[in-house]
Amino acid sequence: MESPSVTRRSLLLGALGGAGLATVGGTASASSWFRPRILVATNEPWGTYHIEPLLTEAARHGVRLTQLVPDLSGIEPGEPVPVATPETVGRADLLVVTGAGDWPVECAERFRRLPLAVSSLAYLGPDEAALAHRLRRRLGLFTWLTSSSRSEGRAFAGYLGTRRPIHVVGSPQTDDLPERAPEPDVVLVATSVTRPDDTGGAAPGTEVLLTAAEELDRAGKHVVVGLHPREDRSLWERYEISDVPTVRASARAQACIGIPGTVFPQIAAVGTPLVGVTDPALRVPDYLLDVCSSTIDDASLATKAVSEARLPDRRTLTDAVGPVGGSAARLLGVWRLAALGR
Repeated sequence: MESPSVTRRSLLLGALGGAGLATVGGTASASSWFRPRILVATNEPWGTYHIEPLLTEAARHGVRLTQLVPDLSGIEPGEPVPVATPETVGRADLLVVTGAGDWPVECAERFRRLPLAVSSLAYLGPDEAALAHRLRRRLGLFTWLTSSSRSEGRAFAGYLGTRRPIHVVGSPQTDDLPERAPEPDVVLVATSVTRPDDTGGAAPGTEVLLTAAEELDRAGKHVVVGLHPREDRSLWERYEISDVPTVRASARAQACIGIPGTVFPQIAAVGTPLVGVTDPALRVPDYLLDVCSSTIDDASLATKAVSEARLPDRRTLTDAVGPVGGSAARLLGVWRLAALGR
C-alpha cells in the first residue's frame, strides 16, 4: 500500500479525462474584473454549510454569494452565509442550484431570466431525481454543470438524467487538507442524520452506526465523532465530539466509519481508510462505496472491519477525489463564466 502522503499528493490536479467530463483549470482569474452577485439554492433549503467553505475565496475574488431560503425560520443568529428569500433578494447575475430537489427546482423556475449553473456540492443519490426533467428544461446553451471528480460527475449526470458534459473542479473541502497524524486506537465516526427535519431527510443505517460506535468503544477504541451539521448532538455525547470539521478530525484517526456520503472521498484524500455502514433501504453511488475498505450492515462486524481498513488503490482515489488544491477558486471561476454567459 502506498504511503498516505504520497497517495494524497498524487491526487493534485491529476489527469481527469473521460467521456462527458472535462477538467476545469485557470478559471479563477477569468474575467476577474467581473464581480458577480450569485444566488444559490440547495436541496437542503436552510443548509448553509454547503456554501460556507466558499466564503473566504469568494471574498478574495469579489464574488457575492447569497443563499436563497424559503423563509428565515431555519437561520440562526450570526449565520455567516448571507441569505435572502425570493421576495427580498436584490439584483443578481446568476442562479446556482446544487440539486433537483423541490426547492432548487422551484427557484430555477421562478428566476427564469437569470443564467443558471448546476453544481454538485453535497450528497446526491445515484438514481435520476423525480424533478430532474423540470430542471433540464432550464438548461441553456451556456449552462455549466460541475462536480468535484470524474466519478461524482458520472453519478451527477445520472441524477440529472443528462448526457451534457460535467466539468470537474474538485472539492473546496480539500483545498486545505490536514497532514495525517493517526493516534493509537482512535476511530472517527462520521455521522449522518438520524432524524429528518424541515431542512432534509435522514439516512437509513444510522441505528447500525450508533451500535457500531458502542461496539468500538467496548473494544477499547477511542471514538471521536464528526457530526453532520444537522445531526442530533445528544445522541453522541457519550463520546468525544470533534470541535473541528470532520475532514480535519480524520487526520488523527486510524480509520473512519460512517454511512457513505460526500465527505468520504475527502477523508480518503487525507489518507484515512474508510468503513461504510450500509442498509437495504440506502441507495449509495458506487464511487462512495469504492473508496471504502469494506462495508458492513451488522454492528458486530465493526471492530474487525475498522482494524483491517485500508485505502483503495491510487486510480480509485483519483477518480473519486478529483483535483486537490484551488478547487474553490475553480468553482467560482466557472460560476463567473456562467454569469457572463460564456
